[in-house]
Amino acid sequence: METWMPIFVGVVALAVVIQTIILAVMAVVVSKTAKRVEEIAGEVHGRVNPILSRIQILVEESQPRINAVIVDAAEISSLAREQAQRVDRVMTESLERLRLQMLHLDQMVTGAMESVEDAGTKVRRTVWAPVRSVTAVVRGIQTGLDFYRGNRRRDDGAPVGVGDQQDDDLFI
Repeated sequence: METWMPIFVGVVALAVVIQTIILAVMAVVVSKTAKRVEEIAGEVHGRVNPILSRIQILVEESQPRINAVIVDAAEISSLAREQAQRVDRVMTESLERLRLQMLHLDQMVTGAMESVEDAGTKVRRTVWAPVRSVTAVVRGIQTGLDFYRGNRRRDDGAPVGVGDQQDDDLFI
């Protein structure tokens, strides 16, 4: 076992040396990469800085305009809201007036119809009732006269009793 110990120590020493070499190579590669990244960052920074400064200048110049547009938009929306409320009030008032006018018109038409109905009733009572009475009296007189004359003759000139049977047969 003692012979194996120097071999293991030699292998471990060789592994440490190899790791050191690998770490040194990695450090060199990382430093080269860091330098390259710094160069690229410098180039990007050199190109982006003028663009960012131009954008900043544009934003600063357009800021008052943007604020004015926002203020105008707020004022326009406020005016539109007020106008919509006015239109709503006017429409509500107009509809209420129209409703009242319709009620008034309905009352007028109803009153006119009632007046016409009352007038019709009064005409029937005052005109038709006496006309019926007069007509009834005239028919009564006419019937009396026809009866008085009818004992002797009928309207068609035939004596009473002739053709009566025939008229009765036809009567349903």
